[in-house]
Amino acid sequence: MSIWALQLAKAAGLRAIITSSSDEKLGHARCLGASATINYKTTPEWQDEVLWLTAGQGVDLVLEVGGQCTLTRSISSTRMGSTVAIIGSVNGFGFGGELSPFALISGAKRLSGIFVGSRCMFEELNTFLTCGRNTSCHRSRIPFPTGTRGL
Repeated sequence: MSIWALQLAKAAGLRAIITSSSDEKLGHARCLGASATINYKTTPEWQDEVLWLTAGQGVDLVLEVGGQCTLTRSISSTRMGSTVAIIGSVNGFGFGGELSPFALISGAKRLSGIFVGSRCMFEELNTFLTCGRNTSCHRSRIPFPTGTRGL
């Protein structure tokens, strides 16, 4: 999901900052045009790095895929009036006492849930990607007979 988001951001001409625990995945993200990458295992307070990269302003949009361990950091990395879109949860959805409504209210920030769209939305996305500046960076090739098993 994060790679799709990166490709969409780049196709729209946006600056994208990517986080991962894998340096290999971060290298792949840089190949695809990520403006900056942060390894959250070696930089556990990665929200501070995001703020540094944005001159203290924060980002306009976070696509939150981590869940209960990262939501507070995602909110902290955003600017006033921004959105944190929850698109999945690698670590589960039990946010417990982590979520502070004050962090959202004081920064006029929004949490937004994202779910799979309609076929029409998918076709519009494909049109956008076809006409946009989408790039590919393949890490490996799968022979066609093998690749069809994933369909």
